[in-house]
Amino acid sequence: GAGHSRVGHPAKTCNAEWAGLGPHPQGRGAKGPIASLRRLPRRPAWASAAPSAAPLGASAGGAISLTQWTRPPAASALSFPGLSAGVCRASDHGYGPGPGRAAAIALIREAVERGVTLFDTAEVYGPYTNEEIVGEALAPVRDQVVIATKFGMRIVDGTMVGTDSRPEQIRRVADASLRRLRVDVIDLFYQHRVDPDVPIEDVAGTVRELIAAGKVRCFGLSEAGVQTVRRAHAVQAVQAVAALQNEYSLWTRDPEDNGILDLCDELGIGLVAFSPLGRGFLTGALGRDTNFDADDFRRQLPRFTPQAMAANQTLVDLLARVAADRSATAAQVALAWVLARRPWIVPIPGTTRSSRLRENLAAAELVLDAAELDDIDRAAAAIRIEGARYPAQMQAAVGR
Repeated sequence: GAGHSRVGHPAKTCNAEWAGLGPHPQGRGAKGPIASLRRLPRRPAWASAAPSAAPLGASAGGAISLTQWTRPPAASALSFPGLSAGVCRASDHGYGPGPGRAAAIALIREAVERGVTLFDTAEVYGPYTNEEIVGEALAPVRDQVVIATKFGMRIVDGTMVGTDSRPEQIRRVADASLRRLRVDVIDLFYQHRVDPDVPIEDVAGTVRELIAAGKVRCFGLSEAGVQTVRRAHAVQAVQAVAALQNEYSLWTRDPEDNGILDLCDELGIGLVAFSPLGRGFLTGALGRDTNFDADDFRRQLPRFTPQAMAANQTLVDLLARVAADRSATAAQVALAWVLARRPWIVPIPGTTRSSRLRENLAAAELVLDAAELDDIDRAAAAIRIEGARYPAQMQAAVGR
């Protein structure tokens, strides 16, 4: 189930030291998986932090992305992973019932044992419970992992009701996240969505102060527009913006068209690609007859109507054909495609199951050659994707 590390941008310093990770001899221009996955020196002794067996309540929810943190830092801001081990839905946030607290902790710990060293969460997942689970699961190996979380959403009575990136709120969230995660410093602190009411200069300046205070190591942005990223990057100065998080997959290629990929290349920023499996659709496990749970987020998305899924099956069939030729799965081909786009892109697929965790990690072993990539791109270009990515109100919150 081991993957491979990928080299990325030299970038700029970020007040962080990633122990045991040095620059790869092939350097920044290397393509695709190029080096052995960093392995933990021994099996962790989990007995010192046994998980609680109590399941989460129906109102709790969240997603935890588990990623191999293996991108060499050189003189860089962050060492970026080559492939995520998946998003472990610790409870009921977004995609229906989660696995429960004990099972989520067990899956996180299995990921660590398989060499995963980056864990990405957010206060809004649950809300709050996801960070608590991550903190409990990783306490015994804190010095061996990198933890990322996010701020910037307004939460009222357990419900997300908009954005809030006021400086005082950012500081409150940082302190609360530190407590829930059981850490002294947050390795990567993302703004979850751009707040139209708070200048990005104020946001970046506040995070810069948290970096100076030793509470945060690096700053990232999720679903921000190109000009917003430029402005934030200028404020961060020496620390710089370390990472952007955007949806990117074979059926959501917005970063290719909106300038984000070019900007990352220009400024030395890593891209963390969420939903690289199209929220599960590109695996082939979903179709027009799929019945989503009442609280499944995908029920709101135009791309997940029965009609849209039937129309988009052509893309899944394409992946399945390539997979059959390579003795792989459609999901692994979809992940391998994302990995091949740039050496500094990190896909973070999601799962609640150990078998899917292993499947996703194994995708790093699948290296698509130039002819295969050209064939996929030509075939995909002839497929019209049915359905918008988000409803209009949600789409208005991205790319600001």
